[in-house]
Amino acid sequence: MFKSMTGYGKSEYLLCNKKYIVEIRSLNGKNADISLKTSSIPRDREMNVRQYIAKKLYRGNIDLFITSDKNETENARNINTELAAVYLQQIRNLEQKLGTEKSDGADLIGMILKMPDVIETAKEEIDDESWNVVFSAIENACSALDDFRTKEGNILKKDFINRIELIKDYVCEVEKYEKERVPAIKQRILSRMNEIQVNPDENRLEQELIYYLEKLDITEEKVRLRQHCNYFLETMEKEEYPGKKLGFIAQEIGREINTMGSKANHAEIQKWVVKMKDELEKIKEQSLNIL
Repeated sequence: MFKSMTGYGKSEYLLCNKKYIVEIRSLNGKNADISLKTSSIPRDREMNVRQYIAKKLYRGNIDLFITSDKNETENARNINTELAAVYLQQIRNLEQKLGTEKSDGADLIGMILKMPDVIETAKEEIDDESWNVVFSAIENACSALDDFRTKEGNILKKDFINRIELIKDYVCEVEKYEKERVPAIKQRILSRMNEIQVNPDENRLEQELIYYLEKLDITEEKVRLRQHCNYFLETMEKEEYPGKKLGFIAQEIGREINTMGSKANHAEIQKWVVKMKDELEKIKEQSLNIL
């Protein structure tokens, strides 16, 4: 299955009359880098969640969020009145000791509410039954993200096929100009010899010309380039997670295109080589986002 590494998934669950939202997002990455950005998962359950996500989503920078519905009144935070009373007594004792005036009531309350742990959110105990509800929602969110990846992967797959086929078509365009190089190179050599007033031996000239043209021959590059392109398409179909392998194949395609360009010695061939490089660069960028 051809999949993108980027995606988004969401699910919801009810627990203790509260609605919670599970969101999971992923971006491209070399390995499975998982961040659990929530306090709703007990410490002893985190490893199981990480293992499940890594197995399900395989690779990428993955963030998991669990948030409660902010509109529900049950989510209101509580004031720890006992702790607030302790802080109040300490402030009064300090004012008496320093001989300062007593603070205004409203200002004093505002001050105490900013003290550590005065405002608290009740933590809910998650038993096995409750955890099954939470974990089921995580599974649903991961499945939704996986579906998102598949849809985006299908779009990228079509784009890759189009660009690889364009590169293969450009190789055919290059072949149209190969034969033009022989007379052009010969004429250029003869013109140079006339400039320096040298009368070459015809047999020796032909030998040197053949040697020179052999160095500029791009037949092997064309064959290997076509083979790499076909291997790229084959890998997309057969590999379960082809992303890294496609990146390596793209590098090999680039080597053949660069060698072809260095041997081209023809303006029109160079133009088609540049077009190949442009398509390949777009393939390389997108291959970083393939699972």
